[in-house]
Amino acid sequence: MIHLKIEGMTCEHCAKSVREALSKTPGVETVAEVSVERGEALVAGEVDTAALIAAVREEGYEARVA
Repeated sequence: MIHLKIEGMTCEHCAKSVREALSKTPGVETVAEVSVERGEALVAGEVDTAALIAAVREEGYEARVA
């Protein structure tokens, strides 16, 4: 499981955008959770973390591996 800290999410629409972007990233098996309250996402799969961070940034949010 890959744990990402996400900055800039303020609502459930933000979380939905992040979830969809992460889901479309090659190698992602599932997006287990995206939490606005905790500012984090949990992703399962064989995926490059740089690709996950880039997908989140394309949606206008900042991300880093927790």
